[in-house]
Parts: sequence; structure tokens; C-alpha cells
Amino acid sequence: MNEVIAGVEIPDTALAREATELVREAASPLLFDHSRRVFLWGALRGREQGLRYDPELLYVAAMFHDLGLTEKFRRTDQRFEIDGADEARRFLQGHGITGEPADRVWTSIALHTTQEIPLHMSAEIALVNRGVSLDVVGIGYDAVSDEQRAAVVAAHPRPDFKNGILAAFTEGIKDRPGTTFGNIKADVLAHFVPGFVRGDFVEKIKDSDWPE
Repeated sequence: MNEVIAGVEIPDTALAREATELVREAASPLLFDHSRRVFLWGALRGREQGLRYDPELLYVAAMFHDLGLTEKFRRTDQRFEIDGADEARRFLQGHGITGEPADRVWTSIALHTTQEIPLHMSAEIALVNRGVSLDVVGIGYDAVSDEQRAAVVAAHPRPDFKNGILAAFTEGIKDRPGTTFGNIKADVLAHFVPGFVRGDFVEKIKDSDWPE
């Protein structure tokens, strides 16, 4: 029997089960539970908005979205979002899912910390963003009911989540500070990494090689 949380059925395909185990092994319990909640919030927001989406693709995108913060999958030469996106596409291609569907999952993960733009794209891309935004900063908190929130958090608790996710962000990106230029993760390093200096877009323009 498929697992149902807050009225949302967790995909029970071989692909989804393998994705679950991969993330369970690579990620901390905090990131695992967060990723499952992102799927559930996204699915609930999709239902509320009457969106049609592929549950399996949404599940893989949600589960893989923070893999770039894990020791196993993080790199130091690109944004952590791209780490997870690349791994998700490899995973899907290994299961025969290529082309546009794999690209859709890649984009869902690559843009999950970008505001506004994903909401004008395909349902899976928009719903990963909505799920992340709800779980991390509470955007759309009242778009789900008290009962739905209680059911999701009962299944995937969030003890001291605010501090825990900030620590996970810091650990996952502190060795690649340059990748935070122009995105919200610069705020994390500014708070938690002594000596971090933000990049400045105005100064980059002024200091470019162009004479005028």
C-alpha cells in the first residue's frame, strides 16, 4: 500500500524508491526530512492551484534538490543547486528518462532558490520552488491547512530546523564563497563565516577590462 501523508500519495515506483534510498544514505536526517516535506508542500500547493504535474518527476526533483550540500555530492567549483541538478539528471538518465523530462527536473533544482522566475515555468519547476519557499521561509504557510501542516510535520519532523538548515547551508557552501555572488546564499556566509566579503556587482562593472 502506498504511503499517504496529508492526503498526498508518495510515489511508490522503483525510481522513486531508489531516489529515496539514495538521499537517505547521502543526506543528514534534517536534509532528508526537509526534502520529503518539499515534495509534500509542493504537491499540496499544486492541488490548491489546480496544477497538473508528474508526481514522480516532482518527487525526484524535491528529493535531490539539496544533494549539493552533502559531503558525497558537493563540489567547490559551482553553485550547490547545480550539483544536485546534475546528479538528478544522471540518475534519471540511468533509468531511461532523458530529454525534456530530465531537463525539467534539472531546471527545478537549479532554480529552486531563485525567486519569481520558476513560478512562470512548468508545474514541477514552480512546485519545487513553492515547496522550498514554504519549508524554509514560510512563503505560502497559510495556503495549506493547519491539519495538513500537522500531518506533514508529524511524518517528517523539523526539530530546531531553522538553525539546522542554516548550518547545513553554511557547511555546504563555505568552501565556494564565489558561487554565492548575486544570490541569496551570500546572506548565509555573511552571517556565519568570519571574514566573508560579498561580491559587488557595481564594482565588477567598474573594474571590468572595458575602458569605458
